[in-house]
Amino acid sequence: MPKPGSARLPVRRLVEAALLAMLAAPAHAGTDRMDAPLTGMPGDAARGRAIVASHTGGLCLLCHAAPIAEERFQGDIGPDLAGIGARLSPGELRLRVADAGALNPDTVMPSYRRTEGVRVGRAWAGRPILTDQQIEDVVAWLAGQQAP
Repeated sequence: MPKPGSARLPVRRLVEAALLAMLAAPAHAGTDRMDAPLTGMPGDAARGRAIVASHTGGLCLLCHAAPIAEERFQGDIGPDLAGIGARLSPGELRLRVADAGALNPDTVMPSYRRTEGVRVGRAWAGRPILTDQQIEDVVAWLAGQQAP
């Protein structure tokens, strides 16, 4: 026969597990945006522009055209980034950069923040492509792109 009160232990564990699962769930689950910034520091648009233009970091221009006149050979697979800040909110931009696969599992755009279930080169396996601060920097630059 169980001791008095021992029947509560499994219920308590279930409640604790449910609470932990809720806390671990992404803030954007079921939405098309990630409104909460990923860091305590605001993004820096100048650093974000450099990341977007980089041929070794974000590699954004492989797939996107952007209002960066000095960069030639810009891509056209993804949407043009000119005016993107007028079309999408910072939260919508943040989710698309951090985890585009959350919106479209078939996207070819990499999830720059996720480390599991993403196709990346061996050098990037197990780590995010961009840090949280770099994502905030890119979002700051993209949000500033108000006119096409």
